[in-house]
Amino acid sequence: MAYLHWSNELDTGIEVIDKQHRRIVDLINELNAANEGGDPAVINHVLGELVDYTLSHFSFEEELQEKANYPFYKAHKRVHEIFTKRVAEFQKRAATGENVAPELLSMLKIWLVNHIKGDDADYVEAIVNSLGVEIKKSDTSGGWLGNALKKFFG
Repeated sequence: MAYLHWSNELDTGIEVIDKQHRRIVDLINELNAANEGGDPAVINHVLGELVDYTLSHFSFEEELQEKANYPFYKAHKRVHEIFTKRVAEFQKRAATGENVAPELLSMLKIWLVNHIKGDDADYVEAIVNSLGVEIKKSDTSGGWLGNALKKFFG
């Protein structure tokens, strides 16, 4: 299965979100490599990392939207919830020994690209207008953004 490559058309323009999206792409590629290796323990470990990081990303993104009073925050959160349930089903199947990686990878690659280009692109203007320059800074040492990053990503 082909690896997922980051392209500039996936950039939202919000540096912290783009870094998180790139990390998710890296984890999807790690899952792809684990699948090629064929070791179920490694596949399940990477799958767990991917799920944990993605859930943290979703929570961060939702808090960002809520803070910016993004009008479609609840709908976006619902999209995340539906996706999370789908992935949880894959995890359950994987826990029973089924190799879900090929099916999951196919779904993840399509879903992530569509989600970033569609749902995520829609909230960028609201975030930038509401939270302003703070969100564009790469310095996350303080302020709301820095505190939110520490809260979700340690």
